[in-house]
Amino acid sequence: MSRISGWIALLSFGLAACGGEEKASTSRLDQNTVIYHWRAEPDNLHPTNGVSVPRRVIMDFTQGFLVAVDPDSLKLAPALVKSMPEISADGLEFTYELREEPKWDNGEQLSVQDVIFSIKAFKCPLTDDAQVRPYFDMIKDVRIDATNDRKFTVIVTSKYIQNVALFADLPIMQESYHDKNQTLRKYSLEQMNDTGFTATAYPDVKIWADAFNDNKFGRDPQFLNGLGPYKVSSWDAKQQLTIEKKSNHWMEKLQNKRVWENSYPDKIVFKIITDDNAVALELKKQEIDASHYIASGTLLDLQKDETFNKNYHSAFFDNFNYQYIGMNLKPNEAGRTPLFTDVRVRKAMALLAPIDAANKAYMFGKANRLASCVVPTKKSVYNNDLTLVPFDPEQAKQLLDEAGWKDTDGDNIRDKVIDGRKVQFEFEFLAMSGAGVQEYVVKDYVAELYKAGIKANIRTLEFVTFYETIQKHEFDMYFGGWGGTFFYEDYKQVWHSSSWNGGNNYVGYGTAASDALIDSIRVTLDDNQRVAMEKRLQKMIYDDQPYVFVFTNPFKGAIHRRFENAAFYPERPNIYLGNLKLIPGWSTMKPAAE
Repeated sequence: MSRISGWIALLSFGLAACGGEEKASTSRLDQNTVIYHWRAEPDNLHPTNGVSVPRRVIMDFTQGFLVAVDPDSLKLAPALVKSMPEISADGLEFTYELREEPKWDNGEQLSVQDVIFSIKAFKCPLTDDAQVRPYFDMIKDVRIDATNDRKFTVIVTSKYIQNVALFADLPIMQESYHDKNQTLRKYSLEQMNDTGFTATAYPDVKIWADAFNDNKFGRDPQFLNGLGPYKVSSWDAKQQLTIEKKSNHWMEKLQNKRVWENSYPDKIVFKIITDDNAVALELKKQEIDASHYIASGTLLDLQKDETFNKNYHSAFFDNFNYQYIGMNLKPNEAGRTPLFTDVRVRKAMALLAPIDAANKAYMFGKANRLASCVVPTKKSVYNNDLTLVPFDPEQAKQLLDEAGWKDTDGDNIRDKVIDGRKVQFEFEFLAMSGAGVQEYVVKDYVAELYKAGIKANIRTLEFVTFYETIQKHEFDMYFGGWGGTFFYEDYKQVWHSSSWNGGNNYVGYGTAASDALIDSIRVTLDDNQRVAMEKRLQKMIYDDQPYVFVFTNPFKGAIHRRFENAAFYPERPNIYLGNLKLIPGWSTMKPAAE
């Protein structure tokens, strides 16, 4: 999905009531440390090999990118480069110049060779980054200017909607740290596009890749290296992750710093709390400084509390994410029973989902439904001609009957003869543990399925295991989410049939027509033409119903008033924690309610 930020976001929301008030310790409130509430930890922090949203949040602090998103304008802005690129008349060459200030932790200056190495590391078929590699398909070469070694031109094979935006998601890595022998310098980017670029054909690259893929570069703080102003100081699995401000970092010397270039807190602690009651209690005790993962009911209750309002800014704010229920469309390839290969069955599953009731009961009407693969927040692209699928059990039962799923033995569970044997409509429904409201929605949905003669057995997994399981297609159905962005959408990783293995197309959707349309969308720069194509794609997916599209839920955020610059943004990271500036002596003040 849109820019690489399409990184999977298995989001969850919850409901809770607030308990009694307790005061935070004076000493903590006067410390220049931000405690941020998380629901899940990163899959890893490897610079290339990972896709989770928590991972990307940390990368924003620890890594450097050529361009960044201006949260106020929602436009791309230069970061490690002096300005946005000069683009050739044919749209195939993009010329950048690196800033002089960026330096690695060992004092080395950022170089164009670091940029080239980083692109090669993402494109190399031997690195474990198959899920994001297609975003770099178009890059053909990088040419260093003959008179200025800080100036370079990225040459692409085709026009592509993400040719600039992808550099907002490519962390620039230090070549001397990750490739001491300069192995990748021997090979061109074009060579890496060749199907013959294999471990057997290039044993020296295989040796490099095995070392580069080592999990220590994704897990062990002492091996996590980057251009960002913070470093990971500790990581207690499933508990918390802490980053600390680097001393004398090059960003400190910048003039007129943008919001993402500030690093006011000395330390940021990412504290994992999955229970909504616990989140409410921590906020009342002022033991959390910021969060945008508060359950709707929890925040609504908190906003009725005068003391909470005196201590925190809070808001419901829109975003580009959505939740969905995915069905396995390639069960034979995954060794599963073929339950959802018939579009009539998939439509029936959508008709049985009590989404409006769940929104009212658990989201207090704060969520917005969507009909297909684009959220309503993207007003210019969203296909308003598509009608939301209603809750209609009777129509669902009729479609199931038509598809041959009937209760032939009177046990209240539908069955059908498949490949010569009778199969009951019974399956495993994967959900993420500690997922708050998601758990309630799944249970309500499963209850409606059972009324219609379908038995779904809920299996809950913690975040990392859940993600690994769906990546391997070891599921019948799962409840997931997608982290979107305001950028142009690149649908290839989620919806193109080529992304079944290695991409984010976990359900295995894709037809010749939808693949061709996605391929065209990727290279169409004319806004009107592209939007028309995107709306056609939404209609295709709507008609095929590979997902039960649930809703897009606004973020529910809170930021403690002991910090200046508190703000909420629709684009990730939603709260710029590095921009929170401590107000000295807060604990001795008597804050007034707004």
